[in-house]
Amino acid sequence: MTARDRLRAIFGIEDPIIFPIPESSPELDLRHGVILYLEGISVSFDGFKAIDDLNLYIDDGELRCVIGPNGAGKTTMMDIITGKTKPDSGSAWFGGTIDLLQMDEPGIAEAGIGRKFQKPTVFEELIVHSNLELAMAGNKAAWPTFLARLDDGQKDRINETLKLINLESLTKTKAGSLSHGQKQWLEIGMLLMQNPKLLLIDEPVAGMTQQEMERTAELLTSLAGSHSVVVVEHDMDFIRSIARKVSVLHQGRILAEGTMDEVQNNQQVIEVYLGEYPC
Repeated sequence: MTARDRLRAIFGIEDPIIFPIPESSPELDLRHGVILYLEGISVSFDGFKAIDDLNLYIDDGELRCVIGPNGAGKTTMMDIITGKTKPDSGSAWFGGTIDLLQMDEPGIAEAGIGRKFQKPTVFEELIVHSNLELAMAGNKAAWPTFLARLDDGQKDRINETLKLINLESLTKTKAGSLSHGQKQWLEIGMLLMQNPKLLLIDEPVAGMTQQEMERTAELLTSLAGSHSVVVVEHDMDFIRSIARKVSVLHQGRILAEGTMDEVQNNQQVIEVYLGEYPC
């Protein structure tokens, strides 16, 4: 049986040619040093204004922490950036030329924005190495995927990512056997295999041990510079360990921005949020 015949048997297709090769991603313009522009963004759900005239700017290579009480609009903000939700008004640009509001979710991902949700989503029946291999950027049509063989450069990228996410010794371990924290690291590694320029990380340390939290802080800090990273998190101890610049979201708009010291001494921030978390 030929490879083509096996593909037909497994996927039930007549000819692999029916699967198109993905178009190349639009070029990212970073001449002004800003990778994400959100300006005048507003969106309402059944009369409730989840985002209210939001303005947010993320620099290329920046690590930004976003905090705020429940219902502040953090998840909706990420939904807008990734194309899951379209705002009622405003503009959202990736670099200087890519209009996110004119793109769908797959197009935004291909342009270079990766999102990690709070609950890790990995292929639990596959080993760690296979998870990273499947996540690698490239043509994911059935025929090329079925026949794919890793070249030396791809093997090196997987090995480098395994080292970065601290899973080198677990490369042949099924993902379902990993600890909660290790699954979080694996999913971050899977995002990195897609070559994103901007990473949106939602509550990465929820449910982690203290040791896992410390390793996660090291991982996210190491990504800044080569990537832009936006971390949404409620754990204030973790935020303090990685924070360079913090944006406080409240009622769908930016309440305050600055260093952690500046934010935690802001009286408005204390009243609406940090009062719940002793500094």
